[in-house]
Amino acid sequence: MNWLKPDRRTLLRGMAALPGIGVLMPATASAAAARLSGKNRDVISELKIRSFINAAGTYTSLTASMMPRPVWDAMTVASTKFCPLQDLHDAVGKRIAELTKAEAALVSAGAASALAIGTAGVLAGTDREKIQQLPDTRGMKNEVIVQKSHRNGYDHAVRNAGIRMVEVETAAELESAIHSRTAMMFFLQAANNRGQIGYEEFAKLGKKHNIPTMIDAAADVPPVSNLWRFQQAGFDLVIFSGGKGIKGPQSAGLLLGRKDLIEAGRMNSSPNSNSLGRISKVNKEELVGMMVAVEMFVNRDHEATWKDWENQCNRIAGFTKGVPGIKSEIKVPELANMVPHLHLDWDHAAVGKTPGDVVKELREGTPSIEVRPGSAKNFVIAVWMLEPGEYRTVGRRLGQVLKG
Repeated sequence: MNWLKPDRRTLLRGMAALPGIGVLMPATASAAAARLSGKNRDVISELKIRSFINAAGTYTSLTASMMPRPVWDAMTVASTKFCPLQDLHDAVGKRIAELTKAEAALVSAGAASALAIGTAGVLAGTDREKIQQLPDTRGMKNEVIVQKSHRNGYDHAVRNAGIRMVEVETAAELESAIHSRTAMMFFLQAANNRGQIGYEEFAKLGKKHNIPTMIDAAADVPPVSNLWRFQQAGFDLVIFSGGKGIKGPQSAGLLLGRKDLIEAGRMNSSPNSNSLGRISKVNKEELVGMMVAVEMFVNRDHEATWKDWENQCNRIAGFTKGVPGIKSEIKVPELANMVPHLHLDWDHAAVGKTPGDVVKELREGTPSIEVRPGSAKNFVIAVWMLEPGEYRTVGRRLGQVLKG
């Protein structure tokens, strides 16, 4: 009789259900049993790592955004197939270029990776000897002009290629700094309001002197129009993070721009060995996931999404009614993460709690909730990374904490 001879699938399912069987079974067999049982392992819980509701935003240290189901479905299917990696790079780059109105595009291993390989492409081009020589820039143009106010912790990725940053403050200083060793001009969009040269003038100066320009716009989508806005302004290379507003893989990014420079960037990156960017490997799953994420982002109903974010802000604020001196306001940052954020202030003396106290209670409560970093001084909630319905949990917990 069949029930006396269970098949391998039934046997593994039964074994996986036995207490302590994970200790007795080899890891591979245990994992196989888990797969066959149709259950996905919650490794985060297994490792006792705190998970939380993300009312903070797309910060890398907080694991940024969550990929929509179609993105990781496409990545899962890709993980079951072998294919020529360069062919996939070509096809994905072509599709993303179409979606972003770019001459060409490539998927990088995050925005910092795009900074490094974009710079390497400008310096070495497609010359294999120069590609192998980097970060030794002898015999190459090796200076990058940047506004002093645009220096930041991420420009280390630009310096990885072996260049020297030349700081300027005014347009006149910039033009005076250009000479035979000038390789590129670098702009940080998040600092657009801090420098004396705006992004449009900066791009024009690059065109005037025939110097390639690169802009780091990692956190500057939405709005979706930014995907082509900086290219249309004249920048030769434009960089975005893949795992922030676009909701692609956290370890992916986009390098968009001039076809010849994107081709050079490809040759200076993985899977090409003996290149500066070989350490920035992008696998087939990330390539496919990034393409699907860009498709979904471009085709999203952005107006409806914006109204939903505003509604969530208002609903959360509604849970704080009755708190002494409570004031709420929806603000949109001028640069980077340009989405509705809920700003709250209250009578600290009457409530008996400072913003820092509330941050701590929300983080340490159940469920744990993270709000925007820096809220220990100015309490800010970002709603754009909340999963459906989570605004209610955030609002209730916030109201309970403030009202004691």
